[in-house]
Amino acid sequence: MSVQPIEPNPPDTYAVTSDNRLAVQTVIDGFDLPAPTMVARLEAVHITLADPDDLGQWMYALGGTVRRGIEMYGASLWTLHTETPARPGGAVRILVHVPVVSGEDVLAELRSAVSL
Repeated sequence: MSVQPIEPNPPDTYAVTSDNRLAVQTVIDGFDLPAPTMVARLEAVHITLADPDDLGQWMYALGGTVRRGIEMYGASLWTLHTETPARPGGAVRILVHVPVVSGEDVLAELRSAVSL
């Protein structure tokens, strides 16, 4: 008689994605953050904004790092890399995106937080 190790079931991707969505929605409601579009994924939750000032609200509430994409056609995509506060299931990664038109006024604190 031989013994075979029992492999755990793979994670239920729907359950994990749903849990990520719920965790981020709780943060949005708790901090009253703008989130016109939310797309939950297994590895992160993506929030898409229309106004760079809204990105500043997210940065002030959760902290994180802002990265600016390359400029194309007079605009670039700025993304805040942050996460939910600590919770029993572990923090959920949040990526908050906003397109910024070249020359548009952006909060000085937000502009100084940008890394390429």
